[in-house]
Formats: sequence, structure tokens, C-alpha cells
Amino acid sequence: MKSLHIIGSKAMGGAERWFVRFLNAMDQQGEPVAALTRTGSELTRPGLIHPPLEQVYMGTVWDPFAKAAVARAIRQTGAPLVQTYMGRATRLTHLKPGRGVVHLSRLGGYYKVGPFLHAHAWVGNTRGLCDWMVQQGLPADRVFHIYNFAEPALPPAPGKIAALRQELDVQPEDWLIVTAGRMIEVKGQRHLIDALARLPAEVAGRRPRLVVLGDGPLRGALEAQARQLGVASRIHWAGWQHDPAPWFHLADMVAFPSEDAETLGNVILEAWAYGKPLVCTAFRGAREIARHGEDAWVAPCGDAIALARGMEQVMGEPALAAALVQAGGLRVEKDFGEAEIIRQYRQLYEHLLDIFGR
Repeated sequence: MKSLHIIGSKAMGGAERWFVRFLNAMDQQGEPVAALTRTGSELTRPGLIHPPLEQVYMGTVWDPFAKAAVARAIRQTGAPLVQTYMGRATRLTHLKPGRGVVHLSRLGGYYKVGPFLHAHAWVGNTRGLCDWMVQQGLPADRVFHIYNFAEPALPPAPGKIAALRQELDVQPEDWLIVTAGRMIEVKGQRHLIDALARLPAEVAGRRPRLVVLGDGPLRGALEAQARQLGVASRIHWAGWQHDPAPWFHLADMVAFPSEDAETLGNVILEAWAYGKPLVCTAFRGAREIARHGEDAWVAPCGDAIALARGMEQVMGEPALAAALVQAGGLRVEKDFGEAEIIRQYRQLYEHLLDIFGR
């Protein structure tokens, strides 16, 4: 059964990385899929998405020409199931009744549900998000929960780790903390920079250093904060990385300091998949999937002091760090495996087609 996946983003972020990972995994497992993206999107970079990919004009959500362009592309693919991601793609996708095509909308956050009401069904990547959708008035029998899968740890290109070590001038006494995410308020990077400034110059004989993967509108403010706190020399701003695998391999720890509104937080899954001790905050997604002291060290949101203490404790206790890594690896195997999540989506598509499309 063919499915068409539509996203209207222009820049890369966590949702867009998931879009790439999900479609490529579907393709690798033999599922017939196609992608439709906004003209000029960063997602159109050659080699990023493996299944067939088309670009279409997606102006404002009120633009009748954009709606017509999306409708025409949907008809041309002939896919009986269309899955849209976030607001722009969903609002531009309107399927007429009786056409035998099912519209599944994937919400990636706690959005107002009004613009999503016209879809046939909705899917969320946490139970908390799905419960919230129902509380907002979406019918419970058409709201479905499926977690994201953890992407298997990818081997780095030959020589890449050595090149990164040289680029960063990594010394044996360094302890590299890696964080990843678009530089927007919900990601909470300012709390992590504050926490870094509160750490001692050395912990257990090693120097804490921070590598920031990502970009966004707050980058200038974050860099200014680092200078003001006197930690600019301890931070490497790596920018957006289409392939973050080498950076995760290089990390000694992964930190994820999001605010409460963070829905899931794929970085949690990436830390577990790459076998790195994780220190994160107790945002909504982490409260649902992370277990404090077992597979992650969890600090309150917005509390730089607690975040610093957590990082210092994990850095100073090798046994604790090893235990977090082992438990995180087990969580990936048990709850967040790629094949299992793809199976759940396949089952959901069949269910929806039985109800709406046949």
C-alpha cells in the first residue's frame, strides 16, 4: 500500500529530521512511499531522502494556488493514504469525500487543533500529546499513538572521528558534552550554557566542554550569553549537521535541556542509541519515556543549578554513567526499535483504509 508524506517546512529541525529518518526507514523495509515537500526546502538536498521526492509550491495556508498544487500532486501519486506533518502541510491538504483517499495528520506538538479538524485521523508520538488532542475535542477513536523509533547508531565515515578530534583540538582530559536542537526557546540551550558556567573547571580530572549542534534565531543571543558568562572558549558551535552521527560517536555525554513544552525529544533516543550517558530536563516527553537514575539523569526544567549538578554527578561517577548507558540501550531494543514502529504504522494505515478508504 502506497503512502504519500507531505511536509511544508523550509528549514531543518527535529520534525524534519524525523521525516527523513521515517521515510528512509519505510523505503528500506519495502514500503512504497513518496514525499512531497515545499519548493526550496532544505529537505530537497540531494541524497537526503531516498524515496521519490517532489517539490510543490506551498505559499501561505490561505493561498488557493498552493492548495490546488498540493491537490494535483496528491492525485498524480495515486496514493490511497496521505500523511501530513504539522500545520502548513495539513492545512493545504483537503481531500474531497468519496475519493477513497485517507488523510492522516501527524501533530508534532501541542498545537491548536482547529486547523487539523478536516483530517480523517490524527497520530501523535507521545501518549501525553494524544491525550491532549482528545481533551481539545478530537474524537478518541480516531487519535492514535505511535512513538518515534531510535535510529540505529550509524558508523562514522573512515577518518571522520579523527578529523573532528583535530578540528576541536580534543585532549585526553576533555569531557565532551554534546547537545542538539534548533536554537529556539523551547530547546532551553540558555539553561545548558548557564549550567556549563556553574561546573568546576575540572571534574574528576577532566575539563567539561560543550558542542552545540544546530542553528536558529537565538544563536546570536546564546553566543552573547556564553561570552558574558566567560565560557565561550569552552563551547564549539557546530551549526546544523545533516549527519550528526560522528558527533554523537565523539561525545562523552549528551545533554538535552528543553523546556516543558517539548513534546518528545528525539535526542533522548539518539543518546540511548549511541550509547552515551544522558542528562536531560523533565519536559513532557522526558517525563513519559525517561526514568531518572535508571536510563537518564533528569533535572527540573529551567533549573541550571540542578542541571549542572546532574552533569557533574554523571561525569564524576563512571559506574553511574555506565548504568545509564546500559539501561538506555535496553530501552531502545525493547520500546523504540525501527522495525516495530514501522509495523505499527503499517497496521494503522491498513486500519484507516478499512474504515475510510475502501
